[in-house]
Amino acid sequence: MASLNVGNLGEYLREQRRTAQLSLRQLADAAGVSNPYLSQIERGLRKPSAEVLQQVAKALRISAETLYVRAGILDEREREELETRAVILADPSINERQKQVLLQIYESFRKENGFENTDSTDIMDSTDILDTAAEGPRTADGSDADQPSN
Repeated sequence: MASLNVGNLGEYLREQRRTAQLSLRQLADAAGVSNPYLSQIERGLRKPSAEVLQQVAKALRISAETLYVRAGILDEREREELETRAVILADPSINERQKQVLLQIYESFRKENGFENTDSTDIMDSTDILDTAAEGPRTADGSDADQPSN
């Protein structure tokens, strides 16, 4: 079989597997794929689907997005954007409203710098976002949290 052009995915997977001190068979079992199929992926003979890459990434405890980039499924910039969004959404020190405002600011800066918006939500311009953020904390009913209630 001729080797497919999947970047250095196979070499990278082999390196990650060895670093994790897993045999090919152990990784195949953990990822839920066959041993021969995983071997073919590592040798560059098969191009795995995004689903298989996700299963392998989970078994190796590495980023699926990194594997997507190496397999040519995802662009490096898209991976960076996804990781940035994930970090913002995972931050326990800010509330959901603050996370959404921060994501809107991030998108407005990306748009301003000429990057296409990959999110389907409407994005306010920077001035609107900063005005919203400057309003301060709100209660569940939308009133100002700093104002005493009557």
